[in-house]
Amino acid sequence: MERHGEDNDLSAREIEVLVLVSKGYINKEIAEKLGISLTTVVTHRKNITEKLGIKSVSGLTIYAVMNGYLSPDSI
Repeated sequence: MERHGEDNDLSAREIEVLVLVSKGYINKEIAEKLGISLTTVVTHRKNITEKLGIKSVSGLTIYAVMNGYLSPDSI
């Protein structure tokens, strides 16, 4: 899937967190999967929602699909 539009300056790690959130993982699972602390996951999620202005998981999922971070088949 091809990305389009601005990436709103999301870091590579924030994109990884965004994708995992979109796939339905909870914070603890994301922390374990990425080998980072729970606090770091929460901070990344806070930064993502502030940068994108999207607070809901469904909204973040739509954003991830529309910007090519995630294919609709993988959720």
